[in-house]
Amino acid sequence: MQLLTFSTLFPNAQRPGHGIFVETRLRHLLASGQAISRVVAPVPWFPATHPVFGQYASFAKVPEHEIRFDIQVDHPRYFLPPKVGMHIAPHMLAMAARPCIGRMMDEGYDFDLIDAHYFYPDGVAATKLGKYFNKPVVITARGSDITLLPSYPRPRKLILEAAANASGVITVCNALKDELVRLGVNQDHIVSLRNGVDLQLFRPVDRESARKELGLSTFTLLTVGHLVPVKGHELIIRSLPLLPEMRLLIAGSGILKQSLENLAKELRVSDRVNFLGALRQDELRTYYGAADAMILASEREGWANVLLESMACGTPVVASTVWGTPEVVASPDAGVLMAERTPASLVQAVRHLQEHYPDRAATRRYAEQFSWDATTQGQLALFEKILNNKRQKRS
Repeated sequence: MQLLTFSTLFPNAQRPGHGIFVETRLRHLLASGQAISRVVAPVPWFPATHPVFGQYASFAKVPEHEIRFDIQVDHPRYFLPPKVGMHIAPHMLAMAARPCIGRMMDEGYDFDLIDAHYFYPDGVAATKLGKYFNKPVVITARGSDITLLPSYPRPRKLILEAAANASGVITVCNALKDELVRLGVNQDHIVSLRNGVDLQLFRPVDRESARKELGLSTFTLLTVGHLVPVKGHELIIRSLPLLPEMRLLIAGSGILKQSLENLAKELRVSDRVNFLGALRQDELRTYYGAADAMILASEREGWANVLLESMACGTPVVASTVWGTPEVVASPDAGVLMAERTPASLVQAVRHLQEHYPDRAATRRYAEQFSWDATTQGQLALFEKILNNKRQKRS
């Protein structure tokens, strides 16, 4: 089958880690040999590339076309003005993508189905495109598109319309499926297909050598994620005075870096906190393998890939009990869930993990349950069902 993958959440030459979970799922699907895909991943329009404009300049530097892992990716530009951008983004996305997709079809790539990721604005735009090109659409819900955005009246209305107009809806965890049902989406229209983990990329390393290479000698906590409020890095730093023998490594970049550095200084723990910046996945593997525990204190998560990545490297986790996370951390071999999102609760969970530390080989075995195979087969089955229904309607 021929697919068109549509999402603003997709890596590019300027932001190779952006939406990497969408690319990873697609790569495993294509590896089955039963589907091919081209990608349309729009980026906001910006007129200048000078570094003074920061992230906006990086948008301007994204190539219009690129090939990633033998997948053709197009990056049409869409207009996203300040303040009102959230409300008009679905329309702007659809308008920007339409000529790009039209050219693609004129050149001979007459795809069967649009595989869209993230409900708003991407999924809403995808249903507009599906109607225009007369193609079925499947939308994958991934997290804050369902846990946060429906609290705003207009996005909620458009999300529910998109779900009704889509031929199928995928959620990355059961918790998101339950929330969509609560919002009013027919449960028979939804399939839950959890994310997997690349067990070849994320695997145990020579732990002693890795710790020596990174200069680690004490019990080391690692947290991975953008430095933004929802990820809870502040909460982790605030727990350190109560974990005086421990060190914290923070992998990620973002707007909160300076304030987090200031907090560490204020709490007099800056000598035990290292900001690593954004790391490649192969670099992360070494840090996962060297750490004693991976901490995720997020306020919201659909399905946090970093949890499985850490476990696949043999390192157990401590995580907040939010949305899909209890579906990931469902065994003592996986790690410990925090009772509350507070520094005291985090400390309690870390101490519990210390006292009941799982065998690292058992943690790896737990992660091996989460290969991508089941997800790939679930996608193929859903897409084939939709395409068969379309063929039957024609006949």
